[in-house]
Amino acid sequence: MWRIGQLARMAGVSERTLRHYDKIGLLTPAAVDRSTGYRRYGVAELARLERIRGLQRLGLPLRRIADLLDAPEEHLRQALAEIVTGIRRDIAALTAAATYAEDHLATPMSILPQQTTVTSRRLRVHRLCLDHPSELAALCPAPPATLLTWLRGYPAGGFTAAVTTDHDGERLTLPARAVVRAVVPPSTNVIRAGQDLFTWLHRHHLAVTGPTVEDHLIDADGAQAVVLELSVRPQTSPDPEASPTGHETPVPPIPQ
Repeated sequence: MWRIGQLARMAGVSERTLRHYDKIGLLTPAAVDRSTGYRRYGVAELARLERIRGLQRLGLPLRRIADLLDAPEEHLRQALAEIVTGIRRDIAALTAAATYAEDHLATPMSILPQQTTVTSRRLRVHRLCLDHPSELAALCPAPPATLLTWLRGYPAGGFTAAVTTDHDGERLTLPARAVVRAVVPPSTNVIRAGQDLFTWLHRHHLAVTGPTVEDHLIDADGAQAVVLELSVRPQTSPDPEASPTGHETPVPPIPQ
């Protein structure tokens, strides 16, 4: 039989690793000398150690190896299939993160858009017709308040807007939908952030399907923030009206 140092050298592992395997019950010695405490290992332990190391190379953590070490082959294959699925999911997430970062590096922006889904929302609004985005600042009341504009990009002419009101307004329901959302930093002009957001949508082939929702928020400490939110869908074909500058989206009728 071999002492722990001999087995470590034969298998290419450290004695500390073998002691840890013994401690967690993964690889117990064949015998332990009562007088010296020396661990003794045989061929069976060497074979078990090689199987442990092989499972580690397959990406299995020790806790799963402990469950599978003596399990039937079909259990091992199922565990490996789960590992492969997880690895592919991680690769996809990392690829998306790298693409997102490269996109931001290639085209500096004032915002960091995020794609998500939101639930339906009911508002009471007052609708207006405007000639220029500069008029919006004077229309939006003190936060908390919400401003809506029906645009596909920076307006080339007049456009429709609506602002929330506490009473005597028209009812508007925004359905559950996919959106692109961005928090506007305090140092960034909201109009500039809106332009950047439309440019980002165009570059990512996303079509606008509803109003731009501009939430003006305030917390208990008086700190304010603006959140831009656009309903979107994948653009299936080139649409000149989806360019970053230009046209107003159709404004749905608002029930009285």
